Amino acid sequence: MSSNIMLQKVLLVLASLLVIAWITSTISQNFTKPWSAINVPISLYHWNISTNSSCSEIKMSPVNTPTETELKIRKILETLNEMIPPRPFTHMNSTTSTTHSTVTILNPRDTYCRGDQLDILLEARDHLGHRKEYGGDFLRARMSSPALKAGASGKVIDFNNGTYLVSFTLFWEGQVSLSLLLIHPSEGVSALWRARNQGYDKIIFKGKFVNGTSQVFTECGLTLNSSSELCTYLYGIDQEAFYCKKPQHMPCEALTHVTTKNREISYLSVKEKSLFHKSKVGTEMMKDLKNIDVTHCNKSEKSTEKCQIGMKIPVPGGYTLQGRWMTTFCDQIQLDTNKINGCLKGKLIYLLGDSTLRQWIYYLPKAVKTLKFFDLHETGLFKKHLLLDAERHTQIQWKKHGYPFVTYSIYSVTDEGYIPREIDRISGDKNTAIVITFGQHFRPFPIDVFIRRAISIRKAIERLFLRSPDTKVIIKTENIREMHLETERFGDFHGYIQYLTLNDIFKDLNVGVIDAWDMTIAYGTNNVHPPDHVIGSQINMFLNYIC
Repeated sequence: MSSNIMLQKVLLVLASLLVIAWITSTISQNFTKPWSAINVPISLYHWNISTNSSCSEIKMSPVNTPTETELKIRKILETLNEMIPPRPFTHMNSTTSTTHSTVTILNPRDTYCRGDQLDILLEARDHLGHRKEYGGDFLRARMSSPALKAGASGKVIDFNNGTYLVSFTLFWEGQVSLSLLLIHPSEGVSALWRARNQGYDKIIFKGKFVNGTSQVFTECGLTLNSSSELCTYLYGIDQEAFYCKKPQHMPCEALTHVTTKNREISYLSVKEKSLFHKSKVGTEMMKDLKNIDVTHCNKSEKSTEKCQIGMKIPVPGGYTLQGRWMTTFCDQIQLDTNKINGCLKGKLIYLLGDSTLRQWIYYLPKAVKTLKFFDLHETGLFKKHLLLDAERHTQIQWKKHGYPFVTYSIYSVTDEGYIPREIDRISGDKNTAIVITFGQHFRPFPIDVFIRRAISIRKAIERLFLRSPDTKVIIKTENIREMHLETERFGDFHGYIQYLTLNDIFKDLNVGVIDAWDMTIAYGTNNVHPPDHVIGSQINMFLNYIC
């Protein structure tokens, strides 16, 4: 009897152990499955401002499931990497030489007619006189007549075998000089492309946190490699991020201002840096070419329709004559003060971008005396600017774009001007116009930062057109800038790649384009902030779009 009782107890204990083991196994399997799929680092779900502390709310994203935006970025990057293949730099003698390269005018004539196309074949050779077997040189073609205050860009076709076709459209009569600058040889282009995409740390961001009478500066950036607790600021649907080290005893919301400075770092080798010496940047390849004589020849000019939003712009899209910009693809009206006043009546205009667009809001009161600045009680160069004409019900405002914004001056971030969010806040109607420009401040960072922002802005414009298809949107491309200013960080090669990328991303969207890249080459300004007559031409093009 007692042995049976003992046997029953043993069996009961064994059964209990089996049940416990089964329950534990089931819980363990069901608990670990979702966590094995978390993508690290974790992303935040609800909050725009957060820290990386353990109490943060998280969004569990599956591994290896890139978003639509990520796929687009990868595709654009693949195209750019194919366009800019690695070109190892072994010796200066193997790079393109302006002395040994040859230029030949195809089908030369004593005189040319206005409107003719003049083609030149460039055969690139190295410093030993050997013909280059690959392309990729960064070239800039321009024709000009200084006495006429005339200029236009040329078109360069790279055959990727060391030869290039340079084409000029002869827009005006008179003596025309031709120029083809070798900005960087292909070996330099390859080095700049590699260096650009190698790191986010060329710029140091410092964030100012304020809590009552206390203020603290901490390190910030688009990425931060730090074990410290971080404040994460997320923007837009695609969660573009900016980070700051969280100061002790202050909340993340206490960030009020940011300033930047250059970090003493370079991703170029000492040998590669020699490619960007002032004497080797922007050297002339056509110095032995004589001026071209252009006459009228009684050629009839093609009529064009009025400039409108959505028109495809050729390259070049115009030229300067007597200091004025003349479009070639549409009928541009030169507006006087009365016409500008009539055009702006009842208009609500948003200028979203960098200081090259802030120049517009400084220029406009000079042209339209009834536009007056309204004091918004903000401080600093990069405060929001507002122009009003109460009688004509005109309002024009400028607001700087969001991170990255690179300047030694300290600027407020309490109302950060992330362009997609600014667009989402605009109701829009037929009397609303938005001008957007960005790029100069993106040059020191890997190209994916620029591509992501461009895609986000495009999506915001598409949302705007759904609720208000009559709103007019104009994209102003980057200006060319100083040729010898910190090439690795801010050089025009970076701007040119962004120019091509921007045109591709916005090519089938119903927006107007002010091709400031083409215009500033034609004017030959080589200044990130061109003089007033160039700004006036940009604004005139804008008014032609909206009037």
